[in-house]
Amino acid sequence: MRKTIFISLKLAALVAFVGLVSCSQPVKDVVKKESQTLKSAFEGKFLIGGALNTPQCTGEDTAALDVVKNQFNSIVAENCMKGEVIQPQQGVFDFTLSDQFVDFGVASNMFIIGHTLVWHSQAPPWIFVDAEGNDVSRDTLVARMKDHIYTVVGRYKGRVNGWDVVNEAIIDDAGLRESKWYQIIGPDYIELAFQFANEADPEAELYYNDYNLYQEHKRNETIKLVKSVQEKGLRIDGVGMQAHYGLGSNVVSDVEASIVAFSETGVKVMMTELDISVLPFPTEQITAEVSQSYKNKPEFNPYTEQLPDSVQEQFTQFYSDLFKVYIKHADKISRVTFWGVNDSQTWRNYWPINGRTDYPLFFDRNNQAKPVVAAVIGLVE
Repeated sequence: MRKTIFISLKLAALVAFVGLVSCSQPVKDVVKKESQTLKSAFEGKFLIGGALNTPQCTGEDTAALDVVKNQFNSIVAENCMKGEVIQPQQGVFDFTLSDQFVDFGVASNMFIIGHTLVWHSQAPPWIFVDAEGNDVSRDTLVARMKDHIYTVVGRYKGRVNGWDVVNEAIIDDAGLRESKWYQIIGPDYIELAFQFANEADPEAELYYNDYNLYQEHKRNETIKLVKSVQEKGLRIDGVGMQAHYGLGSNVVSDVEASIVAFSETGVKVMMTELDISVLPFPTEQITAEVSQSYKNKPEFNPYTEQLPDSVQEQFTQFYSDLFKVYIKHADKISRVTFWGVNDSQTWRNYWPINGRTDYPLFFDRNNQAKPVVAAVIGLVE
């Protein structure tokens, strides 16, 4: 009798489940959604990527790498391919970490991004000065730039799929940043960088990458930059829109406007360095200028133990609003890349205030998917 009742209960539960599913969608669709990953959900639309830190590049952080292999199909190096790391002294290249990063990407069939070749920050200090500490001549700096690009890009020719050739060359106010590259070489350092990168690997994609490109003036300056490179007959394949945002910032419509505007120049658009900080920003100007730094105060670090449900919901909604735009313009966007894999590694924990606890990514400190993952996957028809 008990066995009959047990079987009946199981049958009733199955009938109820099938009935529930049949009212909304087929069982196979339910199973499919539950098993979907980010990369499978957006297959055919755009790549999904993440930035790897040192423990991930070396293979030490196996839990995070499991997330990378399961969820992503593109990777970028967070720091190990920047100038100060890869050529700390003139003519002395350290490819230890970058080789491991690229090897992992190739073995995992990832679309690999090299970040970054020419940048005013984290450039090796020696590159701009002579033995006496004076600025080098234009010709000397051009030669040093060429050697660095030829050596780094040449080493990974055919393995790295795309390069952030020039990073953050435009200031927030207007016009080109008067960095040492600009001061010593002139504004054509940008064109030279793209020329050298193309010569070093004619098959790799070449990008300009910058933050706050949703702002109208930076959008217009970036369009001018792209066109100036194109008018010289040089190749520029894409614009990377660094997507460092803060919860509550009203940027979605401006992001969309920039995606459309950049696409009209004939280049691909990429959402790069994507993260959404849930913490208060110490200034009204939300930026990604790495030179900014502020003192830690309790009011700037309110969620040291966990994130309140109400904030988590705002976080999910913000990301959902962004991804609705990304999906709408999937014909223009080639890649969406998060700046990190999980909340434990995010630079938001130490910039612009060191020692905070932030929650800006799709995976928590235990590499578990947050509700936002299912929400964003659910946007895909």
